[in-house]
Amino acid sequence: MSHAPFTPPPAASRLFFSGNEAVARAAWDAGVRVASAYPGTPATEILEYLSRYPDLYSEWSVNEKVSLEVAIGASLAGGRSFCAMKHVGLNVAADALMTQTLAGVVGGLVIAVADDVGFSSSQNEQDSRYWGRFAHLPILEPADSQEAYDFTLAAFALSESFNTPVLLRLTTRVCHVKCLVTVGERKALRVAESFPKNPARWVMVPAHARQRLPLVLERDKALAREAEKSPLNRIDPGTDRRVGFIASGPAYMHVKEAFPNAPVLKLGFSHPFPRQLAQELAGLADTLVVAEETEPLLETELKAAGIPVRGKDLLPAFGELPPHILRRHLSALLPDAITENAAATPSLPVFPRPPTLCVACPHLGVYYTLSQIKNIHIAGDIGCYTLGAGHPWNALDTTICMGASMGMALGLDKGRGAEDGKKQIVAVIGDSTFLHMGMQGLLDVAYNRGNVTVLLLDNRAVGMTGGQDNPGSGRDIHGDPAPRIDFAKLVEALGVSRERIRVVDPYQLPVLFKTLREEIKQPVPSVIITNRPCVLIDDYEQESAYAVDEKLCTGCGNCVDVGCPAIHVTRREKAVKPSGKEVELAFTTIETAACTGCGLCLQTCGPNAILPAVPARPIVFQSTPIAD
Repeated sequence: MSHAPFTPPPAASRLFFSGNEAVARAAWDAGVRVASAYPGTPATEILEYLSRYPDLYSEWSVNEKVSLEVAIGASLAGGRSFCAMKHVGLNVAADALMTQTLAGVVGGLVIAVADDVGFSSSQNEQDSRYWGRFAHLPILEPADSQEAYDFTLAAFALSESFNTPVLLRLTTRVCHVKCLVTVGERKALRVAESFPKNPARWVMVPAHARQRLPLVLERDKALAREAEKSPLNRIDPGTDRRVGFIASGPAYMHVKEAFPNAPVLKLGFSHPFPRQLAQELAGLADTLVVAEETEPLLETELKAAGIPVRGKDLLPAFGELPPHILRRHLSALLPDAITENAAATPSLPVFPRPPTLCVACPHLGVYYTLSQIKNIHIAGDIGCYTLGAGHPWNALDTTICMGASMGMALGLDKGRGAEDGKKQIVAVIGDSTFLHMGMQGLLDVAYNRGNVTVLLLDNRAVGMTGGQDNPGSGRDIHGDPAPRIDFAKLVEALGVSRERIRVVDPYQLPVLFKTLREEIKQPVPSVIITNRPCVLIDDYEQESAYAVDEKLCTGCGNCVDVGCPAIHVTRREKAVKPSGKEVELAFTTIETAACTGCGLCLQTCGPNAILPAVPARPIVFQSTPIAD
């Protein structure tokens, strides 16, 4: 189904926007013609919002590298282009990035990269500011939603003025926190008549790339001069000269809240670093402190420039720097700044609420089955199904990055010793992750004849980031019909024998269990494809709910091992088996309002105590006649 029509609010509107919404609106106002991304928290919503705007092309790309390459191509065609990704996504796109910085741009090219400071939803806490130094690119760092809007516009102007891609570095707090934003109107930009053919610039063979490097180094110098005079960098002089701060992004907001009277150098255009402004700030304070999230990048550069500063010797080396953290860690320099009250620190610990899979998630049956099979090693991947490493399944042994399950499973097979010789190797990967970076790994498994069984969990969505579409869902970013990949044919094309490709319903536990047992015994590459949609997308069809008959329940607890959050333990009791062994019984109930009738728990219940739920009282619908 296509998305509903959307009319952008007019210019001068004041809108309550998150940073992601503000970046999307600014990209549209800047006249972007092509926008691309791969979903990744905290950046996902940027393209979701931008795809609703008219007069531009937008797409979910299969991965971040392809996304950037699409944006580069659009730039070379003469239009402004934009792509977005989370911090680890820029690792995937780095090959294209590191070369395109030599070639430059035609139409403005802005890359929004969102760092997950504090590990909210990521496997590492990467500082994307390093890419500016590594790739010789300017970096802009907004501190709130209004700046996210303004800096995006500034990034396009900077890109075209200096013939360079520009990194817009966001963080989770900027992406998701909302504030009032005043917006402008969309610019009608002239696009080049045709692609400017110039192999010496666009064909990056070594001889051509070598000629471009001196131009990049000259560009670095020009950008450094621009950073010194840019209105995106400013000094707030303050009145308390004891400590001055250098900060960018949300850290600037936190410094101003914690120490409102301190001199602060606020960096919006943070690379190249404006050294003269830093020296000017040094004249306004007795001590300089760099408050940066997360690496001591500016601190190192300032010290190298001969400017004495403090930084990570005082402040945490990871996580965000909210006001209470700043006050606590800088109490030696500013002892009177400690104003925290008891409410700032909870007196009682928060009850642990570990993440879990959804009610009726098609991955539940997979992990229940894996947990019942012994003598296997399981290589996992990035997605909702990473939760299989947790309770009650404990059915993942490794997870590193997107697509790594394939190569790691092959390595586990080829590298195992005598002790692991009888262990079977299983890899678990989702449909979107497989298309993102797993296909090459499976090709490697097939080519090198790995003794690996792959569970390809096709739920027709990028589930972890909100159910976005991908080439396996049959819809594009607008919800319109699109070609849908046939995973069985794709897997066969990658080299897996047709006899070793099985498609199963993950709700049918006996079939799934039997298929998995059969395939792990095969000494050749094998792929099992599950075929149930994510329960949170429109493709899912809900069935009637189930309930537990308390009179029949024996407390065996088998249904609990499925891991469905609709199943609750009502009481536990100790019991002694005829053999004399003491066991704990777990009597359960099913939250029928949450149950979708998948039937997974039904298949585990020995005493057949799980039955179709019956409403306690029939619902009667009455209509009132309309009086004449």
